[in-house]
Amino acid sequence: MNISIITVGKLKEKYLRQGIEEYLKRLSAYAKIEVVEVADEKAPEELSELEMLQVKQKEGERILAKISQDTYVIALAIQGKLQSSEELAKTLDQLATYGKSKVAFVIGGSLGLSEEVIKRSNEQLSFSRMTFPHQLMRLILVEQIYRAFRINRNEPYHK
Repeated sequence: MNISIITVGKLKEKYLRQGIEEYLKRLSAYAKIEVVEVADEKAPEELSELEMLQVKQKEGERILAKISQDTYVIALAIQGKLQSSEELAKTLDQLATYGKSKVAFVIGGSLGLSEEVIKRSNEQLSFSRMTFPHQLMRLILVEQIYRAFRINRNEPYHK
């Protein structure tokens, strides 16, 4: 399975980078995984509704440019479906079983994802109704993907 994590912005925090690198290293035994960063749109702190929409659209165009037609897309969105770790593991297992070898998880910027990215996604996944920093979501996501592979192989870890 080829997994891409497409995310907006650069990750600056060293402790998050280290955690992500550790899980990417662990995941390499199970799947080919890459993190693809697209530039975030520079914007002032205070934005109008229209300006927010424009920022999300520009970031969305950059995200969509990284997704091929044959990729199964899972967008991370607060309004998405809540799943347990076991349910995510089952989703990844079913995708592999039914020949969906390219999977992209998409994490938007601080304003979220554009409507175009949501429409392109095959499903939307929510980790919580709470809002998390998008940089922290990268670490949480790679850990959960790793956990999913361990669950699917009946390997110890996920307790």
